[in-house]
Amino acid sequence: MELDYFVADVFTETALKGNPLAVVMNTADLTPERMQAIAREFNLSETTFVERRAGEVEEREGVRVRIFTTLEELRFAGHPTLGTASVLRLNAPETVRQDTVTLALKVGAVPVRFAGDGLFGEMTQRDPEFGEVLDATEVARLCGLSEEDLDPALLPQVVSTGSAFAIVALRSHAALAKLNVKQQEGTEWLRARGARWFYVLGPTGGDEPAWRARMQFNGGEDPATGSAAGCAISYLVERGAVGPGVRVHLRQGVEMGRPSELFLSAQKQETKVSDVRVGGSTVLVAKGRLFLP
Repeated sequence: MELDYFVADVFTETALKGNPLAVVMNTADLTPERMQAIAREFNLSETTFVERRAGEVEEREGVRVRIFTTLEELRFAGHPTLGTASVLRLNAPETVRQDTVTLALKVGAVPVRFAGDGLFGEMTQRDPEFGEVLDATEVARLCGLSEEDLDPALLPQVVSTGSAFAIVALRSHAALAKLNVKQQEGTEWLRARGARWFYVLGPTGGDEPAWRARMQFNGGEDPATGSAAGCAISYLVERGAVGPGVRVHLRQGVEMGRPSELFLSAQKQETKVSDVRVGGSTVLVAKGRLFLP
């Protein structure tokens, strides 16, 4: 079996920055076990597998895509969604309808709309679900921070737009330099509360709404976490820290030398947050072919 693949850097306009992603094409004949083995072979934070179907099915439901880390399959993840849609826009133009590529993910259909002829795309995530408000003292300890680093007006909370994160808002992005998540203990503590990982962010100041973020997980760090960013903007709009419809520039991956640029917004009508959008650019950096027994 021979399968084409692409490698793209997501949430950046510059190759070798942002978050790398492997996209494997035409994988309908692969078992989940083989997909998991291929994801381990690429050894990136995520690898996606495009399962093409009949044109009328894709037009109705979207292009089926499965997302794997090196350890497990995910129902939803942000940079794989944006990156895969960008690869399809470049290499499978029949999947583009009115400047939009819709992916059929485990979590449901997720549309990615592109602006102009470039590869700046904006995904619309599911409406958020707000979970448990977390103890600030314990969150600070598990993140290697002091409680004074956290914004007292924005208590940590579990939020999901498809994947659940604990959103931790700091007084300032400066405290991100100290972040040192106790990952094994923190993961066990969060799972008991319906989340997987901490997403820690702080404002950078200035006239424009801008924040910096970090996400440490699985023994390492993620250059860009689009699913968590959707949870973060939902949380900030829900708490009144960002106005409805205001576009926020979020930078992530700075500390690890893979700066990523994410652009976020969400609406709120009465008590409901909706229209959660996470956007950014994608750069194609490699293509090749897998030779499988």
